Amino acid sequence: MILKEIRGKKPQFGKDCFFAENSVIIGDVEMGDQCSVWYNAVIRGDVHYIKMGNKVNVQDGAIIHATYKISPTNIGNNVSIAHNAIVHGCTIHDNVLVGMGAIIMDDCIIESNSIIAAGAVLTKNTRVESGSIYAGTPAKKVKDISEELISGEIERIADSYIKYAGWYK
Repeated sequence: MILKEIRGKKPQFGKDCFFAENSVIIGDVEMGDQCSVWYNAVIRGDVHYIKMGNKVNVQDGAIIHATYKISPTNIGNNVSIAHNAIVHGCTIHDNVLVGMGAIIMDDCIIESNSIIAAGAVLTKNTRVESGSIYAGTPAKKVKDISEELISGEIERIADSYIKYAGWYK
């Protein structure tokens, strides 16, 4: 892992985390327990803070950043940020799946128990209501999420990444 202090801020981590050798974590980044940051993922807290809860997985090629002095990034617990997603200066509550290649722009709020579909683009200030699936460009609500998707996808993926991380430790 490339770990870099910048402007007097150094990343802080909880217990039982996994970091791929070529993951990059810079600056004012704070994450909880059982998080994982995978290959070629970048979490860059150089211009504003990035806070992540427990059981967050940042998959291969994903980027988490913020906007200087304006929009920090806050991520709750049990969140999966899939391959090549971009999460920028927004708030993601608990139990959220951000699909592969999705883009979440500044000042978006993703409420709990939601799915952002693969390839979706959430433009600035989009608010995703709890229990919904957003898809498309620009992303719009496509349907309400079922209990089966909450347990079968959101929770399953977050739990699976704890298991996968164990294979690498």
